[in-house]
Amino acid sequence: MVMAAAVKKNWIAIQKKHTVPVNAIGVKIKKNDEKTLKIWHEEGIDQYLKK
Repeated sequence: MVMAAAVKKNWIAIQKKHTVPVNAIGVKIKKNDEKTLKIWHEEGIDQYLKK
């Protein structure tokens, strides 16, 4: 799945502020939401978790 560059950029900026996986609008991704978590990982957003 191809994601728009602007969406990915914003998602990364939002994810950098959180210590848990969040979606592109900053809401925590539930563990049972496998589709969103898969995209979160495939797009590399997981690398931007706040530590």
